[in-house]
Amino acid sequence: MHRQILDKIKAYPKIVIHRHVRPDPDAYGSSIGLMMLLKHNYPEKEIYVTGKHDFTLDYLAKPMVVSDAAFEGALIIVTDTANTDRIDDQRYTKGEYLIKIDHHPNEDPYGDIVYVDTTASSASEIIYSLFLTGAEEEDWTLPDQAARLLYAGIVGDTGRFMFSSTSLKTMTYAGELMAYDFDRGELFNAMYEVSPNVLKLKGYVYENFVMKNGIGHVKMTKALLADYGVSQSEASLLVSALADVQGMRAWVFFIEDEESIRVRLRSKGPVINEIAKKYNGGGHPLASGATIYKWHEVDDVMGDMYKL
Repeated sequence: MHRQILDKIKAYPKIVIHRHVRPDPDAYGSSIGLMMLLKHNYPEKEIYVTGKHDFTLDYLAKPMVVSDAAFEGALIIVTDTANTDRIDDQRYTKGEYLIKIDHHPNEDPYGDIVYVDTTASSASEIIYSLFLTGAEEEDWTLPDQAARLLYAGIVGDTGRFMFSSTSLKTMTYAGELMAYDFDRGELFNAMYEVSPNVLKLKGYVYENFVMKNGIGHVKMTKALLADYGVSQSEASLLVSALADVQGMRAWVFFIEDEESIRVRLRSKGPVINEIAKKYNGGGHPLASGATIYKWHEVDDVMGDMYKL
């Protein structure tokens, strides 16, 4: 599979890389890290990364503004995105050839090449494995900034190596990436320091979460976020806050934005992605996302969680 992907990368003079909407460090790490890797080894090619920027990820990088012309005859690579509905920038259909690179369950096998490895901790881990093949077969080298992005993607999707998705391979790859020239302390500070407003909202979470039969949940309305001066994206950073609660088996954050209510599901054992799929979402067995549109639907989601 690596060989097929390398051959397509070599064959196309234009490449546009996509990732999922509402990005996280792995979305940026895998997509922008891949762009930097390819641009470093093929400086003659036109290589772009598209997608709406999230200011909370300023410390990593910023995607480009990509014109319609860039898609004509281009190779399209989509990283870290399980289904087509979640691809940021739906112009991905305007390219000539499509490659999917992902680590989520492959329930929407879109693309001409579908490379999905659900044993990988992150899409960034997969991109690093692709680099290793490129280094062996095509003399690729990895620039320091690309290494920084891939490392951040792995750290982000493993919860600083605490999640069960962390494997010996994950740790080996992370150790190899640590050898590159970037400031890990500075990166960790940027990833995990939060503003005083977010910290105060975290206090609200601890004081107001509801827990029943090992299942917890928290509701965050637009009015609440406005009172704390916290954006929806910043509030989503708190989704792991309930992981340390004794007896907590799974939990849900309901976070309202302008048009919908984001549903962030996490678990220490029960498989929750089937529930996420029921409510316009999906994801990993223990970490998923969904969307509802009315607050009364919270009861439906929680009813399914209690049954589980």
